[in-house]
Amino acid sequence: MDISKNIVERCKKNDRKAQQMLYKVFSSRMYGVCLRYYPNADVARDILQDGFIKVFQKISSFRSEGSIEGWIRKIMVNTALEYHRKKRDDVEDNLTSAYNSHFEHSFIQTDYQLLLTIVSTLPKQYRIVFNLYAIEGYSHSEIAKLLEISESTSKSNYSRARAILREKVSRIEKHEHYALL
Repeated sequence: MDISKNIVERCKKNDRKAQQMLYKVFSSRMYGVCLRYYPNADVARDILQDGFIKVFQKISSFRSEGSIEGWIRKIMVNTALEYHRKKRDDVEDNLTSAYNSHFEHSFIQTDYQLLLTIVSTLPKQYRIVFNLYAIEGYSHSEIAKLLEISESTSKSNYSRARAILREKVSRIEKHEHYALL
């Protein structure tokens, strides 16, 4: 959805109705971004809320040089990374499997959900590097700066994430093959 410059300008003036409109338009998409980094609904909602607080605090710095959605997405990613840095030493989140096989969904939707579920099972550091590199398009040098790790660690984490994903997909394909027999 195209957000008019008027809405952004009204948000810059702290107009609550304009802020609400901006939130309604982008919250579900940005929630998806947050879930890619933290596949725990409660944590993702917290990141989303913190991210939108930052959006409204920093909207005066938006210069309309790119899309408002891209600008908001970057804030959400950075908010998720800040959360990661704060929680880096915490025990790994207990994740429950989000995948429930629903045959009534289209194959594409099922495959997409399965892929998201598989990515969500990656160890936190691998998942974050994978999302930043493969989905958000950051370079390994940018990831290294964002996560305060070396570039070689970023590359290694990405490589390990891919290997884990390949193995999991291979196991699933093997099970599907046997299920068809």
